[in-house]
Amino acid sequence: MPKAKLQSKPQNIYAVVGSDEAEVKRIAAELAEKFTPPGLGDFGLEVIDGCADNAEQAASRIRSAIEALQTLPFMGGSKLVWLKNANFLGDNTIGRAASVQLALEELSEIINADLGNDVTFLFSATEADKRRSFYKALTKRAEVQVIDRLDSNRSGWEEEAGEIVRGRANKLKLQFDDDALELFVLLTGGDTRQIDNELDKIDIFLGQDRQVTSEYVRELVPLSRAGVIFELGNALAVRDLERALKLVRRLLDQGETAIGILLVAILPTIRNLLLAKDLMERHRLQRPHAPFTFISAINRLPASATEHLPRKKDGSINGYALGIAAQNAHRFETRQLIEAMQTCLEANLKLVTSQLDHELILTEIVVKLLGRQL
Repeated sequence: MPKAKLQSKPQNIYAVVGSDEAEVKRIAAELAEKFTPPGLGDFGLEVIDGCADNAEQAASRIRSAIEALQTLPFMGGSKLVWLKNANFLGDNTIGRAASVQLALEELSEIINADLGNDVTFLFSATEADKRRSFYKALTKRAEVQVIDRLDSNRSGWEEEAGEIVRGRANKLKLQFDDDALELFVLLTGGDTRQIDNELDKIDIFLGQDRQVTSEYVRELVPLSRAGVIFELGNALAVRDLERALKLVRRLLDQGETAIGILLVAILPTIRNLLLAKDLMERHRLQRPHAPFTFISAINRLPASATEHLPRKKDGSINGYALGIAAQNAHRFETRQLIEAMQTCLEANLKLVTSQLDHELILTEIVVKLLGRQL
């Protein structure tokens, strides 16, 4: 009995899906421009808006795409059919509707059949439930690109985001200092839309000067709550007393509680400095020139040497934060950091049991940590 032939993927069906909305739209638009036949104008491209308000509208849009795929191109030429920005492929009310599922089954039959050489189909969606039969049909018959937003809770996201920023900055001929890149990554959080917006802003601001420094990033990229917290931790790590006190005041003015600032920004910074310094002294690790090199050094240590380190939600070591701390741990003595941890404990008790001014308590911690004498 002869073996069944594997069904090869046609060269005229493409799909771009994923949770990174800005990137999905950008890449889909590039593909649309690439595959639209030149010189035919509107006759060479049929765009069906897949962003529907309800199930009835979604089913109608899908059937419009089916009709477009079954209609011969104008004057015997070729054409591109683009079902654009679909919002009915996710696990949502519209996507679960029976009418939508039926319409998608019909579309699956169309893409499983031979579209011919004169019709190209492009499908884009910013939310896709990979369990759906239509998605499975796409993966079998289409050239699929899955572009998901970076998960900042996943270990190593900073390095991946840094590569994205470097790649896009290179296209603009922008050169980031290492410190500026780290700050930019943490302020933009791996969001490609914000990355593009902030790079465009820096591009316009710099003019002929293409070197991006930390000062430019601080001046041009807006500080979110997470950004201010990161900057406070950075100011503590580099022993910038004046900036640290300004950032404490800024967080309080933004409505952050003193106990929150202590537990989210100050304590983790001191703890990471102490942990990094201990690892470096105990295992003779060198001061890293970048956080990622310290992550590699940690990963080479035996499990018994890292079992006490703080973990992220996925169970992995928060190596990036330790890497930043390792770059600055030489600025502190181990004794200072141990005493600073004790100061944080005492401050915690004061914040919950006394009527002392909260800003004064936080200022005391910062001054004791960064002052000449602890």
